[in-house]
Amino acid sequence: MLDKLEEMQKNIKIQLDGITVDAEAGEGKIKVQANANRKILNIVVAPELLQGEADELEDLLLVAINRVLDIAETKAAAETQSIMSSLLPPGMNIPGMFG
Repeated sequence: MLDKLEEMQKNIKIQLDGITVDAEAGEGKIKVQANANRKILNIVVAPELLQGEADELEDLLLVAINRVLDIAETKAAAETQSIMSSLLPPGMNIPGMFG
């Protein structure tokens, strides 16, 4: 049974690696992409921000990164819930068990 759980956990990780989410800040001046495992995949910074104050760039990066990680967490929870509930016998629903 433990082997089956470990295999299921690996499969969930693989599926979450394949789900990408995007967020932006500063009206699109900063764009961040992550996967549902909350790994940052890409960051795009508008050239005009590189010529401005570092404080603005840093603030916008924080906003965009936190947004994309929140979205990734939500996607991961939904995907995990879907996978886990598909393993339950039909009609068996345990409220609050998966989120």
